[in-house]
Amino acid sequence: MIRVQSEDFSVESVYEELRQRAGDCGALVSFVGLVREFGEDDSIQSMTLEHYPGMTEKALVGIAEQAGERWTLSGTTIIHRVGTLYAGEQIVIVATASRHRRDAFEAAEFIMDYLKTDAPFWKKEHTSDGDRWVEQRHSDVHSSKRWQKR
Repeated sequence: MIRVQSEDFSVESVYEELRQRAGDCGALVSFVGLVREFGEDDSIQSMTLEHYPGMTEKALVGIAEQAGERWTLSGTTIIHRVGTLYAGEQIVIVATASRHRRDAFEAAEFIMDYLKTDAPFWKKEHTSDGDRWVEQRHSDVHSSKRWQKR
């Protein structure tokens, strides 16, 4: 299941849906990304995530398919939120199911690394001084490049 939505999601519901869909899996791994606290010295009030409908979902399907080609998976779920979000809110959930834990863990990590670098989402921070676009971090690019060696 792959969805891009503005509404929040229930981790428990995602888990149960994937567990049912995955059948006889031995491992189910999930990662939930949250909007970080912005800090006392930071003027960030919220952030907005934008995307191109259709194009974004296609990119997420491609990332999930790449994971399925590299690891033996029984199921994959990616739900990514868009719109204006505040500190502590859920942004993304990636859940993978497999007969073996290593496949589930590595596939979930791979998907997250590629979501950060290859998925067409744009983040804008809203501050007391105005809005600013968030640039891709070098650490995210480095994380995704390590999968190219395998």
